[in-house]
Amino acid sequence: MINKFEKLKTYLSNLEKQGLCLAFSGGIDSTLLLFLCKDFKNFAAFTFASNFQTEDEIEFTKYLAQKYKVNHFLVPFSPLEDKIIVSNPKDRCYHCKKLIFTMLKKIAEKNNMTYIIDGTNADDMFTYRPGLKAIKELNIISPFAKFEISKNEIRKYAKELSIEIFDKPSSPCLATRFPYNTLLTQESLNIVNNGEKFLKKCGFKNNRLRLHNDIGRIEIPKNDFLFFLNKEKEIIKYLKSLGIKYIVLDLEGLRSGSMDL
Repeated sequence: MINKFEKLKTYLSNLEKQGLCLAFSGGIDSTLLLFLCKDFKNFAAFTFASNFQTEDEIEFTKYLAQKYKVNHFLVPFSPLEDKIIVSNPKDRCYHCKKLIFTMLKKIAEKNNMTYIIDGTNADDMFTYRPGLKAIKELNIISPFAKFEISKNEIRKYAKELSIEIFDKPSSPCLATRFPYNTLLTQESLNIVNNGEKFLKKCGFKNNRLRLHNDIGRIEIPKNDFLFFLNKEKEIIKYLKSLGIKYIVLDLEGLRSGSMDL
């Protein structure tokens, strides 16, 4: 594993000579890249702040960039203004990534920076990720995928480097909480965001609230099911106050990409 990361660091150092931009989400993948590049002079991180992220996530990218003393820029992005993205087709992620990285390429060119990297890892290459098509089309570099570095390896190495979020759960964008071909609105995004915030407040650090019209489907790890029963009444009361008519607990538990099935 160490050998992989040594090669990666050398590779990133060579890219930096011609200017290097990082698409920075604040997840563990892009955070490890941020850490590895933090001492580069010709490097900057860019976070696209949109309706699909929570304010906490955006603020956390600012915190990490300040902690590692990296040049960091927030770029406003309004996916709900795009007719295709709002309709939430199965390849929504492709259209969203295409817009984001097209914007970032223009920013990079304007600032004489040649290369753009993102946190796509080796595991992502074997799951349904329509955004990968956009990354390939726009020649965005995914260093972890290039060096066949998995999510587990990233977490282990981040822990060795004492990166505080080495075990941070994945936080895909809020649009993933809706069935494909469901119209995305600011109101529905707010319902999901507020519902998941409340679930975290109740002790469910890792959760998803999937919204199927007037049904709220809660995904939490199976080992939290018994604890959930203790919090059941207050959770139901709060979620109904958001306008969700029916509340269900998904017996399959928390899993990535459940809307892709």
